[in-house]
Amino acid sequence: MTAGTEHSLPVVVALGSVDPVLVSGVLDGHCRFVSDPGEAELAVAAGAIVRADSRVDQALLGRAPALRVIARTGVGTDLIDVPAATARGVAVVVTPGAGAAAVAEGAIGMALHLVKRFGPLTALVREGRWAERAGVSVGDLDGATLGVIGYGRIGRRTAALAAAFGMRILAYDPVSEPPADVPGDVHSAGLADLAARSDVITLHLPLTDQTRHLVDDAFLAEVKPGAVLVNCSRGGLVDTDAVWRALTDGRLSGVGLDVLDPEPPGPHPLYSHPDVVLTPHVMGLSRRATAATFTAAARGVLDVLTGREPAAVANPGWRAHRSPKEISHDHSR
Repeated sequence: MTAGTEHSLPVVVALGSVDPVLVSGVLDGHCRFVSDPGEAELAVAAGAIVRADSRVDQALLGRAPALRVIARTGVGTDLIDVPAATARGVAVVVTPGAGAAAVAEGAIGMALHLVKRFGPLTALVREGRWAERAGVSVGDLDGATLGVIGYGRIGRRTAALAAAFGMRILAYDPVSEPPADVPGDVHSAGLADLAARSDVITLHLPLTDQTRHLVDDAFLAEVKPGAVLVNCSRGGLVDTDAVWRALTDGRLSGVGLDVLDPEPPGPHPLYSHPDVVLTPHVMGLSRRATAATFTAAARGVLDVLTGREPAAVANPGWRAHRSPKEISHDHSR
């Protein structure tokens, strides 16, 4: 491709760190990708690939008046002004399936780490306290009950992995009723029922006004004594102070957090507790999941710019705000 031809292609920009190698297989020959855009590139950008920590608000949309599609590498849109994008006829593409297996593995991995007490046991060996090993109670996943809050792709995958360990499954979703084929055929009557019956509780929900601080003092008052809590979804789902109180008074025996509120977090005593395992919002960023996520995001951008229906959008009504001229232009590409 000549330089002149390349510069006639629609511009797609990165908002956040995006390795061009991960999107080139989809975009090359169709779009000009700019990994470090300035104001000039933003002004003409037709598409954007957006990382989880990048904000797309009214101000950003105003600096990118030609924008037609935002592709989020993941599913969370809490930092994207979706109504503003919709009003401008901008599709907000998400990539819901790409990292599901990786996040589910992370959630089960954290649960296993906490139930098997790997942290305290490692400390015993390292610190020469072998004789104290009988004082650390090691638990089992086999025969325990997993409470899955949020039963979308990631929640279902987490349940399937847990069932392979011999766990019973409780499923609760405030948005939609879990399907009848929940592994183990165990259904929760509601959030309080799940809290009272689960040995491990894992969160897989979007952050909304309805779900913010879903795990608060009232929820934790219902949990089975000694339960483990794992959050690989959104930091704002949990009230950090409430979780700290539940851990220190023994209602929780362990906490696993891949997501925090805010990110990066400020200091909090919860984060230095020996029965807490922390990761910096990376459970969905395994090598395989990262490649699949960026490929899906790039494909979503190209679909919109060429007039095809993207696989998954957060704002299905975006097309209603596009002019006939714009739609015709997309289909002519």
